[in-house]
Amino acid sequence: MVTYESATSRLGRLLTMVPWLLNRQGIDLASAAQELGVSEAQVVDDLQLLFVCGLPGGFPDDLIEASWEDGKVYVGNADTIARPLRLGRDEALALIVALRALADTPGLAEHDAIDRALAKLEGAAGDAAATADAVRVDLEQPIDPVRAARIREGLAEHRRLHLTYTVASRDETTERDVDPIRVVGVDGRWYLEAWCHRAEGVRLFRFDRIEDVQVLDVDGTPPEDLPPRDLGSGVYRAAPEDLAVTLHLEPAAAWIAETVPVEQVERREDGSLEVLLRVADPGWLQRLVWRQAGRARVLGPAEVVAAVASGAAAAVDGHTQDSWLD
Repeated sequence: MVTYESATSRLGRLLTMVPWLLNRQGIDLASAAQELGVSEAQVVDDLQLLFVCGLPGGFPDDLIEASWEDGKVYVGNADTIARPLRLGRDEALALIVALRALADTPGLAEHDAIDRALAKLEGAAGDAAATADAVRVDLEQPIDPVRAARIREGLAEHRRLHLTYTVASRDETTERDVDPIRVVGVDGRWYLEAWCHRAEGVRLFRFDRIEDVQVLDVDGTPPEDLPPRDLGSGVYRAAPEDLAVTLHLEPAAAWIAETVPVEQVERREDGSLEVLLRVADPGWLQRLVWRQAGRARVLGPAEVVAAVASGAAAAVDGHTQDSWLD
């Protein structure tokens, strides 16, 4: 088995990496890896992939050129994707809707900067911007103004915060000190992203689960060179103590490996996958497997296999009894 990365995630990095390297010819391999937030081995792997990418035809002059043998990275024959990307109509409208939602949220953002960006986008979009009026996004309101102000103070002054925080999966209230990084809205909820000294790692804290926050008279600058956290696929990240589960996915259920964070994947000749993932809530996994109607099976551990089978049997039994009553 190998460490798994979704095709969507890798494609996004490659599309960003090529024009970035074109404008930094001769950059050190180590520096490129650090700036891109990946390992040197991953950069080399991506460059090897670029050798077979390019314009249709597949002739030598059609393919992207890349070299790195001397520790310096050079990329050529990629002028087609070297130009700055331009927003399409749908992309511009999506940004307008998102910025309007953010501007309507009190106490969390730099409203002047948002208003300026929104004005530029609406001006560039012209009459098409009126289409955005038909869409409304309701983000969950932040915690009370006092707590919101304290979080803003911690961010603005680089001060450490002391949180009283409820961990829903364990129904436990915890006390922890964090160095704030940013506030983000994902899937209609607000989160504080911060370096947690208790967990010794970057964590996301849902606003509605922060029971109290205090600004400490301690420097709250997060550790340097923290890799950016991609929230495009959601906020969930497995913890080392979460339950490790192995799933067999039929081709029709292979989408799970693209949308759920997995640690390892092995592809079979018939197109099915065997994946390893970590689960904080076994109940969530059971519901996911049941919805696949046999296209996903739990291979281990044994207690999860038994729980999924028992729940499925109970559902079938209940359905049979209801049908009899009808």
